Amino acid sequence: MNHLILLFSLFLAPAFADSESQKTNNASHKRQKRDWIWNQMHIKEEIDTPLPHHVGKITSSVRNNYAKYIIEGEYANTIFKVEETSGDVYAFERLDREKKAEYELTALIIDRRNNQSLEPPSKFIIKVYDINDNVPVFVQKVFNGSVPEMSPVGTSVTKVTAVDADDPTVTGHATVTYQVIKGDEYFTVDDSGVISTTRADLDREHQSTYEIIVKAKDAPGSSGDSSTATVIITLTDINDNFPVFKHPSFHFKVPENISVGGEVGRVKVEDVDEPQHRNTKYSFVRGDYRDTFEIVANPFTNEGIIRPKKPLDFEKVAEYRFDIEATDPTVDLRYFKSGGSRSISTVTIEVTDVDEPPVFTKLPYEFKVRENDPEIRTLGSVWAHDPDAAKRKIRFIRRRASPNGDYVRVSDTGIIQLPKPLDREFSSSYNITVAAQEILEDGRLSDRESHAQVHVIVTDENDNAPELVYPEEPRVCENAAPGKVIIRISATDKDETSPRGFFKYSLATEDSNFSLVENYDNTANVTVKYGQFNRELAKIHYLPVIISDNGDPELSSTNTLVISVCKCNEKGNFTFCEERAKQVGVSIQALVAIFICIFTIIIFFAVITLLILLRKRHKKDLSGLGRNVAEIHEQLVTYDEEGGGEMDTTSYDVSVLNSVRKNGLKPEAAPSPYAQVQKPPGNMTSGAGEMEMMIEVKKDEADNDRDLLPYDTLHIYGYEGAESIAESLSSLESGSSDSDIDYDFLNDWGPRFKMLAELYGSEPNEDFVY
Repeated sequence: MNHLILLFSLFLAPAFADSESQKTNNASHKRQKRDWIWNQMHIKEEIDTPLPHHVGKITSSVRNNYAKYIIEGEYANTIFKVEETSGDVYAFERLDREKKAEYELTALIIDRRNNQSLEPPSKFIIKVYDINDNVPVFVQKVFNGSVPEMSPVGTSVTKVTAVDADDPTVTGHATVTYQVIKGDEYFTVDDSGVISTTRADLDREHQSTYEIIVKAKDAPGSSGDSSTATVIITLTDINDNFPVFKHPSFHFKVPENISVGGEVGRVKVEDVDEPQHRNTKYSFVRGDYRDTFEIVANPFTNEGIIRPKKPLDFEKVAEYRFDIEATDPTVDLRYFKSGGSRSISTVTIEVTDVDEPPVFTKLPYEFKVRENDPEIRTLGSVWAHDPDAAKRKIRFIRRRASPNGDYVRVSDTGIIQLPKPLDREFSSSYNITVAAQEILEDGRLSDRESHAQVHVIVTDENDNAPELVYPEEPRVCENAAPGKVIIRISATDKDETSPRGFFKYSLATEDSNFSLVENYDNTANVTVKYGQFNRELAKIHYLPVIISDNGDPELSSTNTLVISVCKCNEKGNFTFCEERAKQVGVSIQALVAIFICIFTIIIFFAVITLLILLRKRHKKDLSGLGRNVAEIHEQLVTYDEEGGGEMDTTSYDVSVLNSVRKNGLKPEAAPSPYAQVQKPPGNMTSGAGEMEMMIEVKKDEADNDRDLLPYDTLHIYGYEGAESIAESLSSLESGSSDSDIDYDFLNDWGPRFKMLAELYGSEPNEDFVY
């Protein structure tokens, strides 16, 4: 029909054009109107006739024999072309509406002679008509969904979607319908793609996943092409199963010394639900041992852990037998399956014997004793026994004591003894830890032991007199009125407070200007008796106070209270008091330390004095050196070296070099002491002068630079001087060498070099007596 309308329009267009042309010619006095003449163009997609396909015709009202039609646009002269004289538009390719639904082109009419436009350009659209040539396609090949197991019929699972590329405005072209072609006995799908259940007995424990196939097609009722998609449906778990014991009975062995709360064993159940729905509870059904054991569920493994609630004893009960039940209180009973909600199993626990430590019959042990009682030596005994069948003998040993010391003893048989009377004032209680060990068959002690605490309570005896608590220095005005309270005194007693009353205070003598007033609260006030003290007679008063404790027997002590008499102003404020010399006490330990220090100092000075005397004696012996050169030389050459150089200060007394200055030797004027020195021949004394200069230089350096070492002591040398005519003084072999050097110049250096002169200037066969 559309084609007929299009062709009819094309036939009528020239007629209307001629009619309009005549009207225009008849009315030549009017302006000629020109315009494009065509209707909207359409073409079907996928036309199977041979190309090209006629689309339509563009026509202009211009009457010009040289008119030429052309089209422009993205697809002009490629897909679409126009016959330049008639204006017919043709498609040279088969069109697909799903790729492009319409094309926009521009029509032009020009004069072929000069290419001038005869009409303004005009745009037109070519629409592609749809045909139902596309199959619905699922947006994905595999869909996933889930639904709780045992859900009622019609429960929604998931939704699938298929898309048809045809024109949805054309009826039946893009309508999609769905159908389950595999798994339709469990699930169904509606026209919107929603999949739902068709059965209420879908059990995850029987089958947890389902794979169904859904088909999509368009044009309901037609037998056109279709596409399919796979849907994987997972059943989620609900708590609809009770736990079941894996075994009808369980047997465990456990040593009797297992700790309370330790693990005896584990009972296992099977729950087919997923772990988050496993809430097994264990309980005792039969047996009288629920006070001995407990069963706790492990939240991760769902196992039942059996633990003892109290110590086990093989000698009392060697085997325990009881029934336990496993259940789950959170099971949804609406979906409960038949088979029973209870699972019962029998548990047998066999207790094995172990070598246990001794057991004390009484814990703890407590004894009481009077303090300072010399007659009490035995307080009692402790007792322990071997709980095992061997019934070995027990030996007792003291492990710890508080306070530390040998105050309380325990014998091998467990007798508690006192080596000496106890003093409650030192400690009101004495505690020891007693260990009990079994004696093995070979006489050795077992390495397993048990302990018991022994407490010895010392009861008090009234063996300490009360003592005055000395307050701050009591003072009284010299013009104090009678009855004036000077100070409140109190006392303390190392013994326990007597239940019969307070301390009693009294003065040792009434011949004083003081009185004592009881307060009946363990304190007393010292008051002025007559008034008006005379500082000229006594500035300090010593008041003896007697304090008794009302004990049995009653004990008392006399304490001296030192009261200063001071000057006061009119208001009674102290203005002047003599300062009393404070008594300084020294303990025995301090005296011992002082004595040790003094003794150490005396020993130190004695050693120093002895060393000084030995040094003087050594010098005196050296001064008696005789003429026995061979003997001395024999003792010295054992070093077999030339000496230690600058640091060799012990070989001889270098202080004798000072003799150079004392003998009045003057250094030669030239050359400089630091110039190169040649070995002088014969008996020259240039060596002495050079040494003198070195000494003077070093002394000047020491005097001017305080940071340098004291070179004037001549114990450290920074310079050895030029080569000596005597060569090295440390070469002890030189005394017996064949050198022809004359060492007689040493006699000119004074008495301090006499020994060297005798050693090097004498003949080898001369004898020296040391």
